[in-house]
Amino acid sequence: MLDAALARRRENAARKPRRGTTGAKGEKRLRGYSGPGPDPRDPALFGDVLQRLMKARGWERPKAEATVFGAWEKVVGPEIASHSRPVKLDAGVLTVEAESTAWATQLRLLAATLLRNIAGEVGHNVVTKLNIHGPAAPSWSKGPRRVQGRGPRDTYG
Repeated sequence: MLDAALARRRENAARKPRRGTTGAKGEKRLRGYSGPGPDPRDPALFGDVLQRLMKARGWERPKAEATVFGAWEKVVGPEIASHSRPVKLDAGVLTVEAESTAWATQLRLLAATLLRNIAGEVGHNVVTKLNIHGPAAPSWSKGPRRVQGRGPRDTYG
């Protein structure tokens, strides 16, 4: 009887592995300490894990586009960043608003250098063209003080 029980135990042990000894894909799970060398069980840096996740999901381009807005001072330099700001990035065209028309003209002259700096920081073909304009002037054609029609004609004669 004892011999029969031992034989059944050996058969069951050979047929199916013990619980907790194999991973989800059937590979042998490592046990104990990882030791002095690199091991897949070692903790990973958060930045490395995030980088792998972004590459696996195809988020590199949205990350590069967000870098243009989030790190504008780093991308173009502190002096230019203090006088301009990115407004919109659509299909590779970056719209930049300058604080004055003089700065808008200066940025138009520096457009090639800015594109090169942006490409060096966030990657090529993220920003392909710059659309630079001055500050937006207020519109007097709409609003609470707008007179309908041609307006009063008694002002100038």
